[in-house]
Amino acid sequence: MRREPSITRPLILALTSILVLFWLIAIGLSIRVMQHEFSEIFDSAQEETTQRLLALIVDDLGERTVSDPRSIAMLNTAASREYLTYQLRDKTGKVVLRSNDAPSEPFSAPLTQGFHDTQSHRIYTEATADGTLFMQVADRFGNRREAVRESAATLLWPLIVLIPASIFAVWFVVGRALKPIETLRQDIATKDGGNMAPIESGRLPREIKPIARSVNLLLARLRAALEAEREFTANSAHELRTPIAGALAQTQRLAQELPAGPVQQRAQQVEASLANLGRLAEKLLQLSRAEAGIGRSDTPSDLKAILDMLMVDYARDSRTEGRVAYQAEPGAAMVRNADIDAFGIVIRNLVENALSHGDPEQPVEVSIDGNGTIRVVNDSSVIAAADLANLKRRFRRGATNAPGSGLGLAIADRITTQMGGTLELISPASGSRSGFEARITLPA
Repeated sequence: MRREPSITRPLILALTSILVLFWLIAIGLSIRVMQHEFSEIFDSAQEETTQRLLALIVDDLGERTVSDPRSIAMLNTAASREYLTYQLRDKTGKVVLRSNDAPSEPFSAPLTQGFHDTQSHRIYTEATADGTLFMQVADRFGNRREAVRESAATLLWPLIVLIPASIFAVWFVVGRALKPIETLRQDIATKDGGNMAPIESGRLPREIKPIARSVNLLLARLRAALEAEREFTANSAHELRTPIAGALAQTQRLAQELPAGPVQQRAQQVEASLANLGRLAEKLLQLSRAEAGIGRSDTPSDLKAILDMLMVDYARDSRTEGRVAYQAEPGAAMVRNADIDAFGIVIRNLVENALSHGDPEQPVEVSIDGNGTIRVVNDSSVIAAADLANLKRRFRRGATNAPGSGLGLAIADRITTQMGGTLELISPASGSRSGFEARITLPA
């Protein structure tokens, strides 16, 4: 199932990415500054070390004999790894003294005071006052790079905590900022033909108040249009029922009084037309009640008892000729928050649809199982899936010559939806290769 797109996830991802990017840029700039500052610190320390070391060694050499091996050995001994290595050279370039880690060969740096860079070292040279001895102290570039790397790592480590913390913080802030939008979305999602109440916009931020106002204006127009439609349908149905019933009665009497012949046949055709018109008026009245939202009720009702009563009525009705077969599983119950009159309209429409469009030689099977699922099954040819979807639409009928208005299934589906349930149309019927099944499922 494809996940619906949301503005929260990309917003959190974008803000977190920007924070991390800015942090990395800040680290990069910090590393550049540290490199420059570290170079100045290391150069200053190297220069000061060279000057002090030269003074100490010259004083020591003045007291000892340079050719004394013991004195030289003592000067060349190192207790641990040396970060700075040095060589004392004479004016010819010969190495007079060197530190333990210094190479025996002279540094590749000229005997001139100042800094000189090689591929691996930065060397500072300091000369005695008489210019006879030169002290050269070398600092490996690797030491400087290592210091920068460790400082950069110290700045990068907080990213491990920063990223999830940023995601949580952004999610919290964005969630609170978008909460009014989510509230507005939920309010709009509840609006349908049975709920046209205006959206409360008093607590909404000013940025989305125009949206709520536009929705309320649209809802007001829809309410007016639906009320006008319902009022017209209800009034028309009520106004037509009495004159249609009177005209139908007079036509039936006239057809009985006329002698057999073409005139009587015309009277019978008028009678059939008036009967169809009466059924249409009845369906329009039911449709207006369905559009008014009569399906839901706050009081639980035993719909199983209503179903039993309706099936008894069909069993006693001579017009159905015993075609309705009813079966209820032992222990079947159906207590739901639904209007009993609306439920009766649904069942009658489904049974009448099955009687009208099913095989007249086969019974209409009505059943209820232990879960409260109601099935109305009639025998017929298989209906294509594309045609099944259209049967729930108003004034849509299948390929049939049976009388009808195309409103019965639309009314049943509308009321079932108001009850919180579903009406499924299945063809072929369950467990059969043909037939048509209407299945009602209402939540407990």
